[in-house]
Amino acid sequence: MILSVSRRTDIPASYDYSNWFIDKIRNGYLYVRNPMYPEKVSKITLSPDVIDCIVFWTKNASGMLPHLDELKDYQYYFQYTLNMYGSEIEPLTKINKDIENFKELSKRIGSSRVIWRYDPIAINNDYTVRRYIENFKFLANALKGYTDRVVISFIDMYPCTIANTNDLNLREPTEEEMKEIAKEFSKIAKENNMIIESCAEKVNLEEEGINHGHCIDKDFIETLIGYKLTGGKDKSQRKECGCMESVDIGKYDTCLRGCKYCYANNSNDKIINNHKLFSVNSPFLCDVEKDSDIIYDKKMKSLKRKR
Repeated sequence: MILSVSRRTDIPASYDYSNWFIDKIRNGYLYVRNPMYPEKVSKITLSPDVIDCIVFWTKNASGMLPHLDELKDYQYYFQYTLNMYGSEIEPLTKINKDIENFKELSKRIGSSRVIWRYDPIAINNDYTVRRYIENFKFLANALKGYTDRVVISFIDMYPCTIANTNDLNLREPTEEEMKEIAKEFSKIAKENNMIIESCAEKVNLEEEGINHGHCIDKDFIETLIGYKLTGGKDKSQRKECGCMESVDIGKYDTCLRGCKYCYANNSNDKIINNHKLFSVNSPFLCDVEKDSDIIYDKKMKSLKRKR
């Protein structure tokens, strides 16, 4: 199986959450509550025998860096977002420190296992097409040699995103703006020896030099782990998403970074209340077991293709 850590919250950026995850690695299992059916709880086995690869998602891997040696029995890589928004959109971003953190991670595990994400791209009076091109060039130059691939995506205005960015007047780029950005990004990526792909986009940017990519990429993972996998597209993701199936261990409304555009956080009150439930010793992330819970062992197995 592929373990996603996590689309729902930034575990590597938090020392608390990273410590929790490593504690679960030591214990060999954790619990995940179904977001749609809260009484249903999956017990997730974390044995290296069943986990083919771990995909980490983060904006700052500082919480996980001290624990990399404890992941020696696992194959893994990072999806690492750097995009140079200001504090009005990303309150905790300190771009120079984040760049150094990215480089340190790359030095530790190799450039092929740290994939740069530049997303989401949203337009307003301050964040113009020209500004995105300038910011992307600055970051690409800074990260040259520390990553082999960059993934871009344009903002999706989910209801919670609209509510949380109401005072920022963010909008999706027009198709013309997308293509202008893509054309320039493609040139810059090539100059810095990076493959560039898009994530879950309807728009076709092949003429601008950008192909559709897959964040949980079956071909890439097979190359990384050294064997072929069974498993198909993740049916729980949107139609445009090409990721292969995975098991996500995160919880919505727990990320502490406060990014305004985030689709995984609905309100600060929910985040604060959930974080009060955090315990490094709990099998749940920011949660407790309830009398009404129905806990079952999720059928976990390696996706290694049999010859």
